[in-house]
Amino acid sequence: MMWALALWIFPLLCRFGLAVLPHKPENISCIFYYRCNLTCTWSPEKEANDTWYTVKRTYLYGSENDTCKSENRASCSFFYPNVTNPDICTIEVEAQNTDGIVKSSMTQWNLDNIVKTEPPEIYCVKPALGVKRMVQIKWRRPRLAPISSVLKYTLRFRTVNSAKWLEVNFTREDISIIQTYDLTGLQAFTEYVLTLRCAAEESRFWSEWSQEKTGTTEEQAPFGLDLWRVLRPAEVDGRRPVKLLWKEARGAPVLGKTLGYNIWYFPENSTNLTETMNTTNQQLQLYLGGETYWVSVISYNSIGKSPEATLRVPPIHEKSFRCIEGMQARPTQDQLVVEWQSSAAEVDTWMVEWFPDLDSEPSTFAWESVSQARNWTVQQDKLKPYLCYNISVYPILQDRVGEPYSIQAYVKEGVPSAGPVTKAENIDVKTVTITWKEIPKSQRNGFISNYTIFYQAEGGEEFSKTVNSSILRYDLEPLTRNTPYTVQIMASTSAGGANGTRINFKTLSISVTEIVLITSLVGGGLLILIILMVPYGLKKPNKLKHLCWPDVPNPAESSLAMWCGDDFKNKLNLNTEGNRILKPHYAPSDLTDKMVVNFGNFLEEVSTEEPLKYQKNIVGGEKNDYVTSPYMPSCPPVKSFQEPLVSAKILPIKPQSLCVGMPKGTCSEDKEQLLFSGHHFCDEGAPNPYLKNSVTMREFLTSEKLPDQTKREV
Repeated sequence: MMWALALWIFPLLCRFGLAVLPHKPENISCIFYYRCNLTCTWSPEKEANDTWYTVKRTYLYGSENDTCKSENRASCSFFYPNVTNPDICTIEVEAQNTDGIVKSSMTQWNLDNIVKTEPPEIYCVKPALGVKRMVQIKWRRPRLAPISSVLKYTLRFRTVNSAKWLEVNFTREDISIIQTYDLTGLQAFTEYVLTLRCAAEESRFWSEWSQEKTGTTEEQAPFGLDLWRVLRPAEVDGRRPVKLLWKEARGAPVLGKTLGYNIWYFPENSTNLTETMNTTNQQLQLYLGGETYWVSVISYNSIGKSPEATLRVPPIHEKSFRCIEGMQARPTQDQLVVEWQSSAAEVDTWMVEWFPDLDSEPSTFAWESVSQARNWTVQQDKLKPYLCYNISVYPILQDRVGEPYSIQAYVKEGVPSAGPVTKAENIDVKTVTITWKEIPKSQRNGFISNYTIFYQAEGGEEFSKTVNSSILRYDLEPLTRNTPYTVQIMASTSAGGANGTRINFKTLSISVTEIVLITSLVGGGLLILIILMVPYGLKKPNKLKHLCWPDVPNPAESSLAMWCGDDFKNKLNLNTEGNRILKPHYAPSDLTDKMVVNFGNFLEEVSTEEPLKYQKNIVGGEKNDYVTSPYMPSCPPVKSFQEPLVSAKILPIKPQSLCVGMPKGTCSEDKEQLLFSGHHFCDEGAPNPYLKNSVTMREFLTSEKLPDQTKREV
């Protein structure tokens, strides 16, 4: 029996121990949307399991009650007309899931304290006539707002270009639909953005903000101008260009739409020569004389004119005072700060002028007046990054402008857009001059701090040299003779470096100096030799002549000429019949050295008709002045200077005819000498080189008039 009871109770205990009840609803909040609904919310917003909520309400000061149900949603609403004010109601929230029910605490709500109205509707924002710096706002009172309640308002406004809102609070007991409010203390001729919200005076809930509306305050006479000038050198005709610049004074509000500017100027000593001009621009080019001028400018709008801005233009030869001793520019996180030091305590007004440093003349100048300070700050967004600016500060003492102090500055530096263009000059054996051009100002992107020269021999190690930014050429040494090199230059700023063009060159194998030295040594040696030879030649002229021009024997002066005689011409008989065969006679070989080179004389004196007689004379030895004929049967024909060259065919001569009247032994020896001599003259089919080298022989070989002469003689 006990075991059965335990088995029945145990599941119940387990189920009770594992039950998960919903959380108790807390932080109950209710809002009464006028003539719409009463909405209550609580926490937690979401349960782990499915949960059903029941909101129990008592209203009409507890005389009535009703409920509102929701599933898995921590909010519930009671709708109009069951919700009206004034009233006090109570709210209790009950949460239920499959494991049980949990109830919240009872809360009480006064509907007048939790009422929320619609936002008002702004339909007009305009300036008030005759009232400066004010706009009037008109709106419609919310339709869904308690008529019996006094409404409180919050007006929020800002300028169009600003993100900062300003607020004004006020109340309106008027229950009329159209409401107005005058907003004062604004800037003249300025556009504003406005928005409005409201709430019942007793309620802690504000309506949403209305839609934004814009409005502009009324114009006012211009406040004033800052005036500046840019002086140019005088032209040839003596006129001096002066560029006038003006703008609204620093910090002055814009009081209206400027319609134009009036300018007048006159010489300091001649006020009656005043000239007046009108323009709508903020600059004007004037051409003034060399004396002092006064210039005045005013601006005007529909309301009135600005105060007069006056400037003194100094004469050409006036010397400006100098009081600025130094100036520095330093960029910060979002600004560029310029500071300067002055030795003149009485100077408290300065004019700061800046413009981009470009390769061409800048089209516009930016300038600003500074008072009672010795520093100037400009926002970085007003300057371009990576662009160099020329900044000048002019001291102003009363109506006189002092000498400016100028520096250059970057608001932000970067890596150069391009590297320098490189060129190799003066290439020598072990040295070379590397030159490069400055990077254009528009591509520098910062101050060039240094140049790094990288050079490398073909297949060798790379070396580098660093020089400061003022150097644009550098001599590389020592290099290797007759070796190709590669050179590249990097230009660096504080942000990094950029490489320029890569060039190649090759060192010389021999230098100009070495060539000059060798030439000098050789030329000096020759000069010394000449100097030594001159006194030697003067002392021994014949010896020097023999060394320089050795004597060559003149064949025309040989003894053969005397041996032949004048009557020898008739002893030569040329056979002109048939093939004009020349039949020479032969002489002993011991007469070879007596051969005459003038072969024409020889041919005239040798007679082909008397070969035996000639041979007899040779053998018999009448005279010793004989010569062996230069032709043998195998010799080629040679031209004479008196007749054309013919093919010479030597007639056969019997050996016995050579021995007539001679002893037998002598005859044999003479035959051998004659045969040997004939073979010697016809070797290789060419004339004797001794004859060929003589002057007379050359004339004999080259004469072109011989054929006609030979024919006449024959």
